[in-house]
Amino acid sequence: MKYFFLSEGWTVSRVWASDGLWQITAWRRQPDIQKLNICLVENNELLWLYRVEEAVLTVEVKPTTTLANTTIGQVVLKRLMTAEQVIERLGTAEAKCQLQNIQSVAQ
Repeated sequence: MKYFFLSEGWTVSRVWASDGLWQITAWRRQPDIQKLNICLVENNELLWLYRVEEAVLTVEVKPTTTLANTTIGQVVLKRLMTAEQVIERLGTAEAKCQLQNIQSVAQ
């Protein structure tokens, strides 16, 4: 698995795999991208952790419609993180964990 942090108010747009832009018809499915319940607080900004499948190489992100008036139209994330890099980053930042289902952690 690979990971990236995404600021609150941004969303995933296009995705690339090793053979180019992700084609739903070729893969017969959407890419596996999951927003996790862990975020960093940095300069009063929430950075949510996302997990993506290994086949994903690059992710394009863009602001949601409520943030569309910003000067940045889109960003391409080319260097996705490993689990070790995420743990290192969480260890050096003010981390906040939001749990929706405490039973899944307590077991």
